[in-house]
Amino acid sequence: MDIQGAIFDCDGTLVDSMGMWRSASSWICEHHGVEPLPFEQIESLALRETCDMYHDEKGIGDSGEGLYEELCAHVRDAYEHEVPLMPGAREFLDELAAAGVPMVIASSTPVRELRCALAAHGLERYFSDIVSTEDVGGRDKEFPDVYLEAARRLGTPREATWVFEDAPFGVRTARRAGFAVVGLFNDHDGRREEDVRPWCDVFVHGFAELSLPLLRDYERPAAAHGAALRALVVAGSPEPSSPELLACLADEADYVVVADGGADACRAAWVVPDLFCGDGDSASCEAVSWARDAARATVSFPSEKYATDLALALDCARHEAARRGAPLAVTLTCASGGRPDHALAVVGQLAGAGCASARVVEDGYEMRIVSATGESRWELGPEAVGRTFSAIAVVPDTRVDERGMRWELTDKPMDLLGDLGVSNVVTSADAAIVCRSGAVAAYLLSAADPHR
Repeated sequence: MDIQGAIFDCDGTLVDSMGMWRSASSWICEHHGVEPLPFEQIESLALRETCDMYHDEKGIGDSGEGLYEELCAHVRDAYEHEVPLMPGAREFLDELAAAGVPMVIASSTPVRELRCALAAHGLERYFSDIVSTEDVGGRDKEFPDVYLEAARRLGTPREATWVFEDAPFGVRTARRAGFAVVGLFNDHDGRREEDVRPWCDVFVHGFAELSLPLLRDYERPAAAHGAALRALVVAGSPEPSSPELLACLADEADYVVVADGGADACRAAWVVPDLFCGDGDSASCEAVSWARDAARATVSFPSEKYATDLALALDCARHEAARRGAPLAVTLTCASGGRPDHALAVVGQLAGAGCASARVVEDGYEMRIVSATGESRWELGPEAVGRTFSAIAVVPDTRVDERGMRWELTDKPMDLLGDLGVSNVVTSADAAIVCRSGAVAAYLLSAADPHR
């Protein structure tokens, strides 16, 4: 997704100051001998509005303006001597600046204090302007005014301007206003992930997980139509698929994504990826270097991250399908060998991927997610006769039909992760499984031809 301009919140996003703001609110109240208001009640407000509220509701200070100046002096001192920069923030700003992306601050904090916060860490040079909610009539971040004014000063189109925020009300307002949004989440500010993530285009646990290639690779989901994008995702399991199988699958694919350790398997099979993503910690140095040189694009991630390499690679495949306006048909390989925990997580990833079709193909089996909302039917074909077939429900309230097998089922309810559908045998060339509701992981085992 294009990025022509960037709007940054400051507190809790660039500088680690939310603890300071909580203590500042308590400090002003203790200084005047009253109980503070709940921080959640005042967090989104402009500072003048907060001080007016304390004066009006708590009766402290000669005026709201007097409280405002008293609190601002306290905050400036904290910015200068106590508040640290968020880890990785400078490096990410350097990356945007090197790419020529203009940046503006949009905050509820007054401009004078924002300049103090930026100066304390030498960040002024990155930003062409600073906008406070005080500059837009005091309307807080529950309203889009401060973001719209920041975009106006940037002079960049809204659809290509990204907002970087940490607060639930900030990400929500920016997204509703039509901006692309990065939610920067940390584990010490008391936020809840479920209040932030749904409003973000990109959700990260800090700047270490963020990069310009990641933003450029991202694409918002859109209505899909026409032929599906056949994406092959090559994962990095300890026991990779054979080079012959990998080469065969790549020949059938429109787009190849390699997730970290899969680089060794691709190099061995002479499969050149369209995109390489990951942290480089589970592949050989030679394979990582080869993949980065050979791939059309690279999206790097730190080794200390919350998402798995596979989840990130699937995201990249989804983004490419969205760019093309096509449904996504994803094939996953080198994903389950040698790690039973990985194999189970792979099923979960694909079951929740929302793809038009999703399958895992390894040398010993093929697994497809068959669901009422996606690919609801799998015709196994004549080559499946005599082979073992298993179907395991991966969501509650699953019902299936199985025909052309030793034990046939009709509208049969299946318990979540139950063993009812395990170890059937295909007996007919027109064998099929149909999912009436829910979803199953359907396995066709013991392939006579491992390349199919």
